[in-house]
Amino acid sequence: MKIDQIISAKNILGSDVVHTPMLSLCSNKIKPFLFDAASVKLKLEIFQHVGSFKARGVLLGLNSINSEAKKHGVVAVSAGNHALAVSWASNLKGINAKVIMPKSADANRIEGCKAFGADILLVENAEEMFAKMEEIASSENRVILHPFEADHMISGSATCGLEMLEAMPEMEQAIIPIGGGGLISGIALAIKAIKPTVEIFGVEPYGADSMFRSLSAKEPVKLKKVETIADSLGSPMALPKTFKIIRNNISGVVRLTEKEIVNSMVIMQEKLNLLVEPACATSLAALMGPLRDKVVGKNVALIACGSNISAEKYADILRNYE
Repeated sequence: MKIDQIISAKNILGSDVVHTPMLSLCSNKIKPFLFDAASVKLKLEIFQHVGSFKARGVLLGLNSINSEAKKHGVVAVSAGNHALAVSWASNLKGINAKVIMPKSADANRIEGCKAFGADILLVENAEEMFAKMEEIASSENRVILHPFEADHMISGSATCGLEMLEAMPEMEQAIIPIGGGGLISGIALAIKAIKPTVEIFGVEPYGADSMFRSLSAKEPVKLKKVETIADSLGSPMALPKTFKIIRNNISGVVRLTEKEIVNSMVIMQEKLNLLVEPACATSLAALMGPLRDKVVGKNVALIACGSNISAEKYADILRNYE
């Protein structure tokens, strides 16, 4: 992806998305947790429409659908953030959306999708979600809006990466969560197109580490099961398009325990006044944990990628890992 393509995507999105700020983590409350990094800035995509970066790619995807396809509507799978983005953007564009979610999804996310007029289908697990998406797309002639393995999702994330580097030209490292890989793929392509020297690290939970395993195997792999509180990162597989981009553009993938993720959630709430979902806390958790020695003396970019969690679920997570 060339820089002019990313700029074109940014122009297409225009004012339909929020140009979210980069927060400098320099207060005395948070600095002790950043160890020896020279500086750290946090991209606040939690202030994006419907609370996550997903709005960018979904809008690009809907803009590319022809008028005939729009009549049949779209279908998507998601544990929450992508579902909310598809529901919101489809409502904005006057297109019917059908969203397949796991029964374990946060009730607030399910209700949020319904509020935007989406039709919701709840299934048991991620494998069933993807199978049902293919079935509905075929039987109802709907357009699939894939949560990560799609050019529009990668381009949407690239506009986010472009904004990050514009706000932090001194960037030397970026730490980005990996679910399916759409976010880190787009951000990596944008940053590397402008400043190839930047090191980009991916981060996954141990219970959903499909990309880590894929890079080790040198090919996309599928997990037998996904088990993590960071459900927004719970993709059961890596896929070829994003796998190739990640393999060619990042310096490595690290993994986090559930306890490390929860600890980061607590720090973000207590020191930054940000109440975030588990996936959103993983960039900071990686800096404080497995990448602690890598960030010494570096100017580091993090991303707060999503904020969609109910107070009840947040409290349950903290209680279970107290």
